[in-house]
Amino acid sequence: MKKIVLPLLLLTASLVSAQKMSSNKKAIVASVEKHKAELVRISDSIWGLAETAFEEDQSSKLLADYAEKNGFTVERGVAGMPTAFVATYGSGSPVIGVLGEFDALPGISQKAQPTKEPLNEGAAGHGCGHNLFGAGSLGAAIAAKELIEAGKLSGTVKFFGTPSEEKFFGKIWMVREGLWDDVDVNLSWHPGANTEADVQSSLALVDFKVEFFGQAAHASADPWNGRSASDALELYTTGINYYREHIKPTVRIHYHIQDGGQVVNVVPDYSKLWVRVRDTKRSGMMPVYEQVRKMAEGAAIMANVDYKISLISGIYEVLVNRAGGEAMQKNLELLGPIKYTEEEEAFGKKIQEVTGKPQLGMDSEIKPLLETKEHPGGGSTDVGDVSWNVPNINLSVTTAPKDTPWHSWAVVACGGMSIGHKGMVYAAKAMGMTMVDLFENPKLVEAVKKEYKERKGDEVYEAIVPDGPPPIDTK
Repeated sequence: MKKIVLPLLLLTASLVSAQKMSSNKKAIVASVEKHKAELVRISDSIWGLAETAFEEDQSSKLLADYAEKNGFTVERGVAGMPTAFVATYGSGSPVIGVLGEFDALPGISQKAQPTKEPLNEGAAGHGCGHNLFGAGSLGAAIAAKELIEAGKLSGTVKFFGTPSEEKFFGKIWMVREGLWDDVDVNLSWHPGANTEADVQSSLALVDFKVEFFGQAAHASADPWNGRSASDALELYTTGINYYREHIKPTVRIHYHIQDGGQVVNVVPDYSKLWVRVRDTKRSGMMPVYEQVRKMAEGAAIMANVDYKISLISGIYEVLVNRAGGEAMQKNLELLGPIKYTEEEEAFGKKIQEVTGKPQLGMDSEIKPLLETKEHPGGGSTDVGDVSWNVPNINLSVTTAPKDTPWHSWAVVACGGMSIGHKGMVYAAKAMGMTMVDLFENPKLVEAVKKEYKERKGDEVYEAIVPDGPPPIDTK
C-alpha cells in the first residue's frame, strides 16, 4: 500500500504547485521543456569540448548561435574578449540580465561515470559545471524572450556570455566596458550540491605574479658568482607561510610556483610564482595584499636579486540581495525539489563511496531561506563585480551528490549525465519564473534596487585590473 500512496502524494503535491503558478510561469516551464533537448545537447557539447580560459571559442559560439537562432540580437567579442558576447531581445524597461559561463578547468578530464577515468588523459574538464551554467541560463533567457515576443511581458532581456571565470575573471572587463549600465536587475546561478536561493556572499580576491631576476652561475664550480632567483622565491614563500599566523581566520593566501629554475647544476637567474590573496571583504583583503607585496621586496634584498610584481586581476565579494532571494525562494517552493531515479541515486552514492564521503546520495530539498552570514567561507567569483554594479539575484541548484569535492573529476562526471541535466533544466525554470516576477512587478524591482543601494552604501566600485586590454595573450 505504501508503494502506491507515496507516488500519489508526490503527484498531488506537483499538481498543487502547478495550480499555484501563474499562466506566465507555466509558460516559462513549458518553454524550458520545449528547448530541453537542445539545451542538453549544447551543455553536453560544451562538456566534451572542455575549453579553458579565453580559449572557449566553440563553447561560446554554441551558445551565441543558439541565442541568435531564437531571435536574439547577438554582439560578439565584447570588452576586447573574442569569446565574450551579449544577446539582447526586446525594448524598454525593465532590463533584466542573466549570466552564463562556459569555461573548464585544466587537467581534470573525466568520463560520465562514477569512478575516476579521464575522457582524454591530461585534458581539461568541467569540474565547476560551467557547461550547465551557460546552457541553463540561456534556457531562462529564451523562455522570457518568448513571453515578450508573445506580448505577455514587456521590457528587455539580456544574456551575458562571460568567459574565463576560472582564471582571469572576464566579467571584470565586461563591467569596465559598462555592459551592465542599463540593466535593472541581474540573475545568475551556479551548479552545486544543494538547491537554494543563494543569499551568501563570497570571498574578495586579488591575483598577482612575482618574478625574481638574479645571475646564473655554475652551482658547484663558482656559485659565488651567482645570485639565485630561486633563493628569493623560497625566502618569499617562507615569509608568506610565517605571515599566516598573524592574519585573520577569514584570510586565505595561495601560491603556485611557475618557474623555480630548470636544472640542478645551475644557479637559477629567474623564478616566478602566482600569488592569490582572499578575504570575505575587499576592505580586509587589500591590507594583506599590500603586506605580501612588500615581502617580495624583502626577499629580493636578502637574495641580492631584482624583482617585479605584476597585477593580474582581482574581484569583489558578492553583494547579497535578500529581496531578490526571497522572490527566488518562492519560485523554488513552487517548483518543488528535483526527483531522482534509483540509477541516479546509485550514481551519486558511488561517487561518494569513491571519494570517501558518507553515501547519502542526492540532496535537492528546498530549505528555508538562510540568514546571510557576515563572514562566509567558500570560493570567489567575478559575479561579485557584477553585483557591485547592478543588483544581482543568485541561485544554487543541485548538480552533484552531497559533499562532492568541487573542482574535481567527480563534478565533471555528473555534469555530463542526467544528474547535471536535471539541475540545469531546474535552474532555467527557477530563473525564468523569477524573471517573470521582475517583469510583472515594478515594486519588486524597486525593492531589489533599494536594498542594493543600501548594502553598497558610499563605497565606490573600482575594478582591480591593470591598465590595458584583457590578458588574452597570456593564457
